[in-house]
Amino acid sequence: MIELEGVPELIDPVMVAAFEGWNDAGDAASGAVTHLDREWKGEVFAALDAEDYYDFQVNRPTVWLENGVRKITWPTTRLSVVRIGGAKPRDLVLVRGIEPSMRWRSFCNEILAFAHELGVEMVVILGALLGDTPHTRPVPVSGVTSDADLARTMDLEETKYEGPTGIVGVLQEACTHAGVPAVSLWAAVPHYVSQPPNPKATLALLNRLEDLLDIRIPLGELPEDARAWQLGVDQLAAEDSEVAEYVQTLEEARDTADLPEASGDAIAREFERYLRRRDPSAAAEPSDGSYLRDTSSGRTKPRLRPDPEPPEEPPAAAPDEDAPPEA
Repeated sequence: MIELEGVPELIDPVMVAAFEGWNDAGDAASGAVTHLDREWKGEVFAALDAEDYYDFQVNRPTVWLENGVRKITWPTTRLSVVRIGGAKPRDLVLVRGIEPSMRWRSFCNEILAFAHELGVEMVVILGALLGDTPHTRPVPVSGVTSDADLARTMDLEETKYEGPTGIVGVLQEACTHAGVPAVSLWAAVPHYVSQPPNPKATLALLNRLEDLLDIRIPLGELPEDARAWQLGVDQLAAEDSEVAEYVQTLEEARDTADLPEASGDAIAREFERYLRRRDPSAAAEPSDGSYLRDTSSGRTKPRLRPDPEPPEEPPAAAPDEDAPPEA
């Protein structure tokens, strides 16, 4: 029985989830939810029992000191809530954690129980995958769903992926079977520079989330971090002729594929985002501090990977942008 004492009645709540691990190339997805939680000062109200879902030899706890007292932080999944201010306030329920080691069905059922208790209207799951995409071009973000009606009304792809999946795909299907509308947003991360962080991919996911939910997200220093990240990769690529040649090949393939999309919907989305950011009435406001808070709770220089074969991280094969992977 889930009891959420102290959590106020939420306004048009949407759950946004991301999990570290197999579905989080470059930490882009978990970084996006972390950004939302930090910018809107999320208040943690629940945490799943780590003993039920994690192998501590795979995801080890960490020891830290507080005023000379040693404490342990256990790997788990936490839920927080943030309120978006403005003319049309609404709440986001943020789910941040690590892909569980075991009992995935029970894990998803517990997440869905929270969603039901909080009156969540839709679940958006963020993921990031490795793909044959150049770091010099906009990050491709695919929106997919298992719901044909949702795909039609929200201009999403209906997933047709078959193959190995992670907790993102399992949670999306659990939502579908439970009758909860669910969408997955996937960012493609260049496999030759796959180590975290990847602020450019995180920024692309947040931009797509803005479009999907018609909200304005404060970006803080993220755009500057994304520019610095690309500049760093540019400099490293210029020092390696093999990598530079490979990036040029990816650029040519991408430009050829994207040429028909250089106008129309893509331009309209960018213009709408521009207008939304100019509208002072849409400015986001922090929460009023009425939520419960969990008291327990540099930019990295990129390295290039010239080998064009995908690494051991998922997905096993580079996705076709016209047929995005399962969420």
